[in-house]
Amino acid sequence: MAFLKELNGFYGTGEKNKAGETLEEFLDSYNPKKYDCPSNTTDILVVRCREQLKAWGQPLKVLLVKRGNHPSIGFWATPGGFVELREDLYEGAARELFEETGIEGLPLQQLCTWGEYRRDPRWRVITTSFLALVEGDVPVRAGDDAADALWMDVDLQLREKDSENSEIWELRLENKEHSVSAWARVLVTRSGHRLLPQEKYRLLESDGLAVDHGCLIVQALLYLKRKLQE
Repeated sequence: MAFLKELNGFYGTGEKNKAGETLEEFLDSYNPKKYDCPSNTTDILVVRCREQLKAWGQPLKVLLVKRGNHPSIGFWATPGGFVELREDLYEGAARELFEETGIEGLPLQQLCTWGEYRRDPRWRVITTSFLALVEGDVPVRAGDDAADALWMDVDLQLREKDSENSEIWELRLENKEHSVSAWARVLVTRSGHRLLPQEKYRLLESDGLAVDHGCLIVQALLYLKRKLQE
């Protein structure tokens, strides 16, 4: 049975395949569980600047939620969660952001797909990260499976630069009012063509941050840094 009811746009030339099947016949016999199916999630880094953000170096905060369930229970993470079967990625990201923090209506910039197979002990989970920007004050409230939601002050420093293609960044996040902090050290390597570099992010160590979220946050902040410096 076809996943979609409307098949216009999928007929191609209208010819039959090597098995002699029409599109409808192919879909009737297709088994979506032929291959193990990964789960898809979204993660959203919301960056906040009290003033209009014009230059890198202005004080920034990021919005994190405290995980209320396994895995990484009690650690801090970017808001996010599983995308529903009949839901686009942007819709899933916006929904999860609202459910976990109460924030809605923000434009979202899709950034990166994180697919390292060891990133989640539950199953093969692939996540797509998004970046959002807030200028001014925005209240947040924890909801859904988030135990808490807080704005964290950001300190991102380049600690080592072995070459043009290898850097170690240290990320420190803190909310002094609630005596909460977390940190991570991330290795960033670049290879490939100068116009199409391949960037890799590897978590060297972290404390208080869920799974690979130190990499997600560093990647998003460096993206924002580059955009501001263009």
